[in-house]
Amino acid sequence: MSAQSADPSGPKRGLFYGWYVVIAVLVIMTTTAGLGFYNLSVYLKAFVLQGGFSVSATSAATACFFLASGLTGLGVAALIERHDPRWVITGGALIAAFAMLGAGYVTELWQLYAFYILFGIGYAGAALIPGTTLVARWFARQRSVALSYASTGLSLGGILLTPLSAWMIERLGLGGAAPWLALMFILGIIPVAWLLIRPSPQSIGLGPDGDPIARDASGTPLPADGISFDHAVRSRFFIFLTTAYIFAMMAQVGVIAHQYSLVFARTDSSSTARLAVATMASASIVGRLIGGQALRWMPSRGFVLGLTLAQGAALAFYAFAETTPALLATTIVFGLTVGNLLMMQPLMVAEAFGLKAYGRIYSVTQLCMTAGVATGPAAIGFLYEGLGGYEVAFLAMASASLLAFLLILAAGPVRALIEGKSHA
Repeated sequence: MSAQSADPSGPKRGLFYGWYVVIAVLVIMTTTAGLGFYNLSVYLKAFVLQGGFSVSATSAATACFFLASGLTGLGVAALIERHDPRWVITGGALIAAFAMLGAGYVTELWQLYAFYILFGIGYAGAALIPGTTLVARWFARQRSVALSYASTGLSLGGILLTPLSAWMIERLGLGGAAPWLALMFILGIIPVAWLLIRPSPQSIGLGPDGDPIARDASGTPLPADGISFDHAVRSRFFIFLTTAYIFAMMAQVGVIAHQYSLVFARTDSSSTARLAVATMASASIVGRLIGGQALRWMPSRGFVLGLTLAQGAALAFYAFAETTPALLATTIVFGLTVGNLLMMQPLMVAEAFGLKAYGRIYSVTQLCMTAGVATGPAAIGFLYEGLGGYEVAFLAMASASLLAFLLILAAGPVRALIEGKSHA
């Protein structure tokens, strides 16, 4: 991991500078996930109880967050291909903070939708797409380990910042807490980005993993490895992998949204329900760190196939688990898959298609995945209300995980495309 850094503000010897970029991405993902993704249920509750909006109206507005984030991601990917990602991250953080400042003044339905759309735009600029693109640029051989460390911030945000945000909104009200949450969004992202992030290893005279920059016979640096965007999105691997993740994340996000309610309904204990949520988050961190190391010696496609089967089994167990030990044991198995499945998507995109058009390719997979993320919670809720229980709903999500397994199996080998394609 050691290498020299040519950056005057970075370390001169020892640790490869890419690991400082990983630390920065971890902190940024902690902030965006804790105050963004995982905090959406907190905002929903606040707008319903304090703003007087209906649950259905607020839920529909929340769906606009995902839609706005997914569509904006396409533009974000194009920008970070051409410009310093730090400017994009900064812009996203400022837009999200501005939206947060206005949350306390939302009184009309159109303002509610405007808040979620603007917040989704800012979130896209600062979160997964720039973060995973940076890690993919800085690492090749150790990409799985680096990405596992960086994406741990997603779980840390839900553990550390979401409860703090909920406490602040309960004590101060949404209007009183909003300026502080906006300040946290800025301080947790912008200074970290400019202090630690560098656009690429080439910008400080290095190649990925600290290796020398690859050059041709004339000494000119070689372009980024990979295949074109147009070829990638028409490939069988892209189509099947992207479709698989729609179903995998529909199941995962849907179950996460209803996990508390399921455990509470089965045990009649709010403390057990809270413990289950905390256990799931903790298991996701442990699983992601183990997964990053395991990928050093096992193929990524086989690992993802195992994850989708494990997630499907856990959701099937959830459908019938009644006792506290059974529910918590199932939660651990489910948690081990949660962080890894999300981590594996950008990793497989980079492995299959290289870095030439990575950001644009990944942004399309993220946009498509929005369909699963947005419909999962609603699908479980519909089945629960229509059938009077969670059994069939969770079995349906287990089936969605199995379908994801079959689609990834049909996608074919991960490296087939890039190995047969030149830089052209």
